[in-house]
Amino acid sequence: MLNVTTFLDDSANKYANKPAFTYGETTLTFSQVNAAANQVANGLVKLGLKKGDKIALSCLNIPYFPMVYYGILKMGGVVVPLSVLLKEDEIQFHLENSEAKAYFCFEGTADLPMGQMGFTAFNQSQQCTQFFNIMAKPTDASPFEGVMTLGALMNGMAAHFETLSTSAEDTAVIVYTSGTTGQPKGAELTHSNLVMNAMVCQEFMRLYPEDTQLVTLPLFHIFAMTVQMNMAIYKGVHSILLPRFDANDAADLMIKHSINVFVGVPTMYWGLIHGVDDETKIKTIANNLRMAISGGAALPINVLEEFKELFEIDILEGYGMSEGSPVVTFNQPEIGYKPGSIGTPIWGVQVKLVDDKGNEVSQGEKGELLYKGHNVMKGYYNRPQANKETITDGWLHSGDVAIKDEDGFYFIVDRTKDMIIRGGLNVYPRQVEEVMIGHDAVSLVAVIGIPDERMGEEIKAFVVLNDAMSVEADELKAWTKERLASYKYPRVIEFIDALPMSATGKILKKELRDS
Repeated sequence: MLNVTTFLDDSANKYANKPAFTYGETTLTFSQVNAAANQVANGLVKLGLKKGDKIALSCLNIPYFPMVYYGILKMGGVVVPLSVLLKEDEIQFHLENSEAKAYFCFEGTADLPMGQMGFTAFNQSQQCTQFFNIMAKPTDASPFEGVMTLGALMNGMAAHFETLSTSAEDTAVIVYTSGTTGQPKGAELTHSNLVMNAMVCQEFMRLYPEDTQLVTLPLFHIFAMTVQMNMAIYKGVHSILLPRFDANDAADLMIKHSINVFVGVPTMYWGLIHGVDDETKIKTIANNLRMAISGGAALPINVLEEFKELFEIDILEGYGMSEGSPVVTFNQPEIGYKPGSIGTPIWGVQVKLVDDKGNEVSQGEKGELLYKGHNVMKGYYNRPQANKETITDGWLHSGDVAIKDEDGFYFIVDRTKDMIIRGGLNVYPRQVEEVMIGHDAVSLVAVIGIPDERMGEEIKAFVVLNDAMSVEADELKAWTKERLASYKYPRVIEFIDALPMSATGKILKKELRDS
């Protein structure tokens, strides 16, 4: 038997009275989280839900998320975590595509009415038969007639539950890809995938029971789920929950709780650089911080350098994807660290770069990154054709273009799907972005291809300027042209106040293309 909840059971024994999660002024110990998860499991079994049933979960970064997540896994269910930003039609798609039998949904806020949208989607779905409202106050009744709340589900349930037997290859979660190039696909991750990824990452990230981390990456995303929640539960780490990233809110919590581990995406590091201007705060954070980890998207070199200058610590970058549980490579301390690199393959994972014919490329040449090992998903749920196209002889095609240097370190160049073909020549947006962000006036930039009658595709840059700084489009074009081959610089520049971002902090280039 293998089940992800072994992490929680073990830590509830080892660190029973140690703080596990803090949200606002509320702190729950490991034993309390475990007891709550047991109550959820007992409640679900009592209602007739069975091993293998898919159960969806929409919840912000609050303690209810781990309670429900581990409760579902304890009774042998499959967790289907959903983005909290999905609208009714999108939620309905996920419920039906995953064949969810039940759905836990947080009530939300005035600005984000998750409960209302979730209940509407539930009523429109055909197979989902149970809806549970997660209320901010567990004793509150649901606003929807006849709907059971999480509090009511747990009420009167025993705080002990014997976890149902699951095998290593049983599906634990179905994590949906972002769907930037079509309908989202559900990556089936097994108990083995998740347990191995957390334990292997722990070997080089080295979390300790004395650590306190800030969790502002959304827990519904595989990055936070594995690297923050499962790893922290495994090692007895205290997690401070922040539902929505704001640089000043994050800084205040980092000071209040003496945060020494921070995990984020590049836009969060950019936010801390530009959003925290109090030198005393910066110094206090720097004195506490011993580890900073980045993933989810390529980290611009200038962000890495500016963060180190301010907070006196290197950001260790890794690479992963939902289909890889998620971590594939990382800048591992025992092997070495290279700025701008995604590091080397983690233990048990092989990586190779291939051309469009499937042949391995030479050192220093660009190729699509493929990987195989214990982290590779079981497959996309009910998508046999997509599985054939994505996994070949155990090798998963990432869709990312990379190079490998003489020391075996990998560097992401771009997404194959984001590559711009201008006049028959390949242009990788990330290279253009890296150059443009080096301009003093440029704070953030995203480059896309737009249709062009003569060139096929033309290069367009969306630029966010630094506060109190300005530059003309023609001036920025000329500056960029001096630093890139003439076919690579953007012919179109649009200045905007902010770039559209997903709940996980990724820049949504699809929205820019559709604008």
